[in-house]
Amino acid sequence: MEKILVFGHKSPDTDSIASSVAMAYLQSKLGKAIEPRRLGNINKETEYALNHFKIGAPELLSSVDENNTVILVDHNEAVQSVEGIEKAHIHMVVDHHTIDFKVSEPLYYYAEPVGCTCTIINKLFEQNNVVIPADVAGIMLSAIISDTLLFKSPTCTEFDRIAAEKLAKISNTDINTYGLAMLKAGTDLSSFSEKELVNLDAKMTTLGDSVKAKIAQVNTADIEDVMTRKDKIEAEMSKDVNELSLDLNILLITDIINSNSQVITLGSRTDLVEKSYSVKLENNTAFLPGIVSRKKQVIPVLTANV
Repeated sequence: MEKILVFGHKSPDTDSIASSVAMAYLQSKLGKAIEPRRLGNINKETEYALNHFKIGAPELLSSVDENNTVILVDHNEAVQSVEGIEKAHIHMVVDHHTIDFKVSEPLYYYAEPVGCTCTIINKLFEQNNVVIPADVAGIMLSAIISDTLLFKSPTCTEFDRIAAEKLAKISNTDINTYGLAMLKAGTDLSSFSEKELVNLDAKMTTLGDSVKAKIAQVNTADIEDVMTRKDKIEAEMSKDVNELSLDLNILLITDIINSNSQVITLGSRTDLVEKSYSVKLENNTAFLPGIVSRKKQVIPVLTANV
């Protein structure tokens, strides 16, 4: 039987890892030979969740080719995927992001405007009458908590809340107690170098038709603590602007407690940040009250102002 690989995006977050694990389990119960993979290092938040529910991290995948059949979760853009993805046979996509996807043959595509890919996968479990085990339910719950910032993000929907409550019951988890502990575990950035910080959760995208952008995000309980490293962070961001030929390089430093962000931005199109949020950048930075979601409050807003 052909083995299928399932994986999320580069610089994986908790949803990327959890949806890979959950989708692999579901498909295996439907008779597929399938294994989860990851495209980067596990961050501290995800590590906390995996350890809590005693799930091993998926193996690292560096490339695929024409001999591989794959399922993409939590992403669909080739620039966010594994090297060689254009050669592989894409069997299925499960995602909650804007669709920028083209293939030469039919496939299964599940997309919904919800806060988390695991919310969609929860529905797929229900539709296929597959029981979710406690550990898989726990890691799926972790993903929903992460992507919705414990339901505070504007990306959160009622479907996410309903799925989270179901998964919490299966995994015997107190959502608020566990969720806050998990989010706080992900805010310890002290052991990361500045280069690692700007790549922990970074996505390459094109705004409009021509603005090449890299938009990274880190969560913290103390914005000022991260900003003490601003000069070194900017040095790494400047390298990326030159090496990747970026028009815009953004780091969103998000306060998960107060639901605000500080932005550091470099490149020739920093005017997009000023125009989009009616702010004036001072020393390449500005405070963005209420901005916490890259998917809903950053990428589409910047795109609309290109």
